[in-house]
Amino acid sequence: MLDHIGFDVKDFGKSKAFYEKALKPLEYKLTANYENAAGFGKGEKSSFWLVGGRGQTTKVHVAFSAPNRKAVDEYYKAAMAAGGKDNGKPGLRPDYHKDYYGAFVIDPDGNNVEAVCQTPER
Repeated sequence: MLDHIGFDVKDFGKSKAFYEKALKPLEYKLTANYENAAGFGKGEKSSFWLVGGRGQTTKVHVAFSAPNRKAVDEYYKAAMAAGGKDNGKPGLRPDYHKDYYGAFVIDPDGNNVEAVCQTPER
């Protein structure tokens, strides 16, 4: 449904460094890099954007699709090592649905950033 999404960050350099490390296990990479904007995605398309320098932020929740549960686990480790704060360790969330496996981390701006795999474990 969505083509791309972006949000403002307080410290552009810090946030960009956080997402470069945190998203690597999910196979997202830096796909566009400007003075105050950075795009992340798979391949060449930027589907997630950070924008700095506008002095405004609004806390958001964003969930990145993971190819499998191991990638969710690796995302959590990488995001925590990059300075994230725990907001829900990797695990099943049966109250969402029986195959919902997610991990939640608070980023440098206080956003709730999730990695999720919604397919059965094989």
